[in-house]
Amino acid sequence: MFVRHLTDIEDSDADIKTENWRSKRIVLAKDKIGFSVHETTLYAGTVNDFWYANHIEAVFIVEGEGEVENKATGEVHQLAPGSIYVLNDSDKHQVRPRTQMRTVCVFNPPVTGREVHDEHGVYPLIIETDEPAAN
Repeated sequence: MFVRHLTDIEDSDADIKTENWRSKRIVLAKDKIGFSVHETTLYAGTVNDFWYANHIEAVFIVEGEGEVENKATGEVHQLAPGSIYVLNDSDKHQVRPRTQMRTVCVFNPPVTGREVHDEHGVYPLIIETDEPAAN
């Protein structure tokens, strides 16, 4: 067992900040539990294009409102606290928060924390090797 708090992550190399969002990566591949967990805050009025070609992601909305569009179908879903969307088919999508949205995201396979979105919004698949689990 291990226990972490967001204050353990803040301003560390696991706290990724961009103009559109901030992602605190709480559980990563090095923890060797088969998934990663992030708290991601998306800023109001931004337009965010993502495509996790190598990962499945579940996103649970904790705070704020917005919408997510499936770029393949054009279908738009409204998001509010208590909503979850799951990207289970390498779904290209766009997230448009109307207000600041705080989410909890789970990735499988787990991310390492070193991934950077490429020009298509894709995280590369990076596999951890022989690193001890974090405590």
